[in-house]
Amino acid sequence: MNYDITKRRTIRRYADKPVSDELLNDLMQKAARTQTMGNLQLYSVVVTRDEEMKRRLAPAHFNQPMATQAPVVLTICADFRRTTRWCEERMADPGYDNFLSFINAATDALLYTQTLSLLMEAEGLGLCFLGTTVYMPQTIIDVLKLPRLVMPVATLTVGWPDEQPALTDRLDNAAIVHQEEYHDYDRASIDALYANKEALEENQEFVRQNGKQTLAQVFTDCRYTRRDNVALSETLIKALRQQGFMD
Repeated sequence: MNYDITKRRTIRRYADKPVSDELLNDLMQKAARTQTMGNLQLYSVVVTRDEEMKRRLAPAHFNQPMATQAPVVLTICADFRRTTRWCEERMADPGYDNFLSFINAATDALLYTQTLSLLMEAEGLGLCFLGTTVYMPQTIIDVLKLPRLVMPVATLTVGWPDEQPALTDRLDNAAIVHQEEYHDYDRASIDALYANKEALEENQEFVRQNGKQTLAQVFTDCRYTRRDNVALSETLIKALRQQGFMD
């Protein structure tokens, strides 16, 4: 199947059609060819199909409908436990109970997540990336019984699409690509780079619905507030410490 990433959409509604173990296992095996630090594959995936397990995970994702409606929920974890146990069983002294090791494992896990996402979409599957995974990780840790040195970093809801939502906007290369060195943004460049985004009718309606003056205010005052960011950061750090990555 030809896959055009410029047409990709986030899918939140799924058809009542199963995703076979055979297909999913094949795609996960292929995704393992993605880049990885030291060829260690510092990630694990927990596959959730059971309806009760999905219901137990749902509060960690603010009970978004796709968290329970999707046929499959994949929780991708930064995992240094498997490597640590390998070292312990092979007369090696592991030193991976620290923040750098979490960053390395999280990078591995997210690279795997993106590769798997592309492979699934190329097969015609639809998915939604749940950024809520790092907001309330303790619920996920408890439900999935994640041991020390295993930390959830991404969740994908997966199924056959039952919707065709509109494409969302993206910034041009001029906004994100820097040649040779980083070039900071001034008022004129911000105006130019965000002009199209701010002019879209759906974004202007977004501003009106939230009673704000600018699109940026919707993000700072409503969606991702300083208060929430600070509180969720504390929750994340607490979970990282509990899972052994802040020793």
